[in-house]
Amino acid sequence: MNCFLHQPDHTPLKARFPVIDAHNHLWANWAGVDQIVRVMDQVGVVAYCDLTANLELSWIKGGYAFKAQPFDHFLQHAANRHPGRFYGFTMGLFAHPMHKPLFTDPTRFVQDCIDVLRDHVEKGARGLKILKELGLHYVDARGKRIFPDDRRLQPIWRECARLKIPVLIHQADPYGFFQPVTGDNEHYTTLKKYPSWSFCDKRFPSFATLQRHYRNLVKQNPDTTFLLPHVANWPENLKYIADWLDECPNAFIDFSARCDELGRQPYTARDFLIRYQNRVYFGTDMPASAAMYRFHFRFLETFDEDIVPPDYDGTFGRYRWRIHGLGLPDGVLKKIYYQNALKLVPGLRRDVSQRIKKHTEERTT
Repeated sequence: MNCFLHQPDHTPLKARFPVIDAHNHLWANWAGVDQIVRVMDQVGVVAYCDLTANLELSWIKGGYAFKAQPFDHFLQHAANRHPGRFYGFTMGLFAHPMHKPLFTDPTRFVQDCIDVLRDHVEKGARGLKILKELGLHYVDARGKRIFPDDRRLQPIWRECARLKIPVLIHQADPYGFFQPVTGDNEHYTTLKKYPSWSFCDKRFPSFATLQRHYRNLVKQNPDTTFLLPHVANWPENLKYIADWLDECPNAFIDFSARCDELGRQPYTARDFLIRYQNRVYFGTDMPASAAMYRFHFRFLETFDEDIVPPDYDGTFGRYRWRIHGLGLPDGVLKKIYYQNALKLVPGLRRDVSQRIKKHTEERTT
């Protein structure tokens, strides 16, 4: 559909304040690391988190595939090559084939996972990342589905609290992914493009079931810090997310790959982000490009209207609706862009303090 509305474009070339992209992936694309750093320097991103640093991700027709890789590969090709620019999370032993039981002996699995987690943290891992396959796909040896609040997994979350590292856990997906793939589903074109992202089949748990187990996990483990990506996968219901944040002070959110959901409700979203400015951190979950980052800065910093958001893969062209900028106050921007991440991720302040200082000096001269 053509749009003939004329609106000014105030897209920032560089973020107003230093930015930490605390939700992204390198996809084991070691050849592209140098280019990512060039993009970061262009737009003012001081640090970039590879959440799946011991995982090899790849795009396949209709979705993605993954397999485990050594955490040392990330260190060699990214973190050590560009000191202070990249930090990684580990998946422990959760980088597991979806078609196989996650474990046959839960006690052994949990202890082995904790051993791997300790080893990776000693090497530099800053947190534990759990993909949506836990809850959606993984079963035990008896074929029983394993949800994240399964009592057998409790020692893992307690160990994360002991190690003082956060757990970033993805549960569910956009609400429309659990509805029939028909023309009146607002995610219809997405689900036609990525059919493996449709979970409306009865073999999958319902959206409500996944959300219930998700919230229960966070409530059961008040000493563990949980990072809930994609606005906890219910940005369509910010009242629910607000109630959750009020109930669980150990929960924090990012809005990666969900700016389009927030930008279609700009008044509600702006009020929400201002109210919960201490509980939100910046993330994109999209391949790094100057255009992708500058979209995010325009969305957060300006009151521009009728903005075309990128697709889930970071490309521009296909979109579901146009959105509106939030024009967040400077104090809120600072917290979301980098200050909250410094509080949540161990060791990050030490690694990036000089670059933050340099970015600030450059912006004020």
